[in-house]
Amino acid sequence: MNKESVTIIGAGLAGCEASWQLLRRGFSVDLKEMKPACFSPAHTSPHLAELVCSNSLRSADIGSAVGLLKQEMRELHSLIMMAADATAVPAGKALAVDRKLFSRFIEDRLFSQPGFSIIRGECREIPRDGSVVIVAAGPLASDALAHAISEMTGADSLYFYDAISPIVLAESVDRNIAFQASRYDEEQPGDYLNCPLSTTDYERFLSSLLKGREVPLRDFEDRRCFEGCLPIEVMARRGPETLRFGPMKPVGLNDPRTGRRPHAVLQLRRENREGTLFNMVGFQTKLAWPEQKRIFRMIPGLEKAEFMRFGSIHRNTFIDSPRLLTDNFMLANGPGLFFAGQITGVEGYVESAASGLLVGISAGRYLSGVPWHSAPPETSLGSLIRHIKGEAGGNFQPMNINFGLFPPLEKKVPRNRRGAAYADRALQALHEWMEKYSVIPEP
Repeated sequence: MNKESVTIIGAGLAGCEASWQLLRRGFSVDLKEMKPACFSPAHTSPHLAELVCSNSLRSADIGSAVGLLKQEMRELHSLIMMAADATAVPAGKALAVDRKLFSRFIEDRLFSQPGFSIIRGECREIPRDGSVVIVAAGPLASDALAHAISEMTGADSLYFYDAISPIVLAESVDRNIAFQASRYDEEQPGDYLNCPLSTTDYERFLSSLLKGREVPLRDFEDRRCFEGCLPIEVMARRGPETLRFGPMKPVGLNDPRTGRRPHAVLQLRRENREGTLFNMVGFQTKLAWPEQKRIFRMIPGLEKAEFMRFGSIHRNTFIDSPRLLTDNFMLANGPGLFFAGQITGVEGYVESAASGLLVGISAGRYLSGVPWHSAPPETSLGSLIRHIKGEAGGNFQPMNINFGLFPPLEKKVPRNRRGAAYADRALQALHEWMEKYSVIPEP
């Protein structure tokens, strides 16, 4: 056992996965967890790696982005994936687990490892004594810890309120309807895709939007919204013309099919440099996901839209990772201080665990004096790194893994084969990376 010890703050999925990766590489781990001394507003169990919102880890299909991510984690001996596979329950095409057995499996594995210790109690400060520290606080970090992070990274680098608009796959937008233009700019092409609505289109859309089913609030959430990021349905309730003078205003845009200004317009903004993802500008929402798909597909040009991320508004603590972190998840101006999990700007249990896996590997290499080489961008792990680093461009917001974050496929592939093509390319790149840089430690 290596005498060097790593302090990890937070025993969620990211913290437990980072602990496991370091323990496998011969390092000691002091895992700090505030439960059961105190709980976040969302947590109720004293156990590690608590699944709060759902027992589903989403699709098990390797042809889906999240299914591929889980397979890549298995290849890297992920504790979270071992636990999930060992405690799985029938759930069709999804990977669902028995939540209690899932947590106990993880605890049994960690507590059986030499060099592992758990320190109970709220961590109110981040140790800066020269040791390696991993901050794996979740989206509901305690106020004291959030304050410590804010002081270390800068007050303008920590976000507590997350207003997210949906993101659609570019190739699913009907370009026979959506036209490219910037407001008041006659030069072509413009920076936006514009979906024009006639009076009838708009009234039909508005009627459905006002009747749409919203996500019920969880006990720890607050309905208060900032005026600058009101849900689209809240704006709609203020009057039938509110959206036409807000995010759907048509001024400065002419539909090239008619030569006239539409009654209303939805603008789509590029979310990455490759132009594979487009953000629905100003469409943050509390609508349930099936309702978002149904209602937003009523907009001309989006009839067959594939949603890579749905809109939401909720409490979420995350840092400005593209500005603050290096590609190994270490604070650029804080050697030895790493961040992992949802606080880095990944969204979802699987993505959080994957982040912890990467940070555990990179922190181990840092301690060993071995250079870090990022996972290839063709892999789901590498695509997450690119998102965290902001290399895909756009306004940084938390996001689930999706194929829109990957480099485009080199050849055109039929839609029903697209996921398999991404998976084949990713796993080949992953295995080459693992072998070239000796990512897996010797038994």
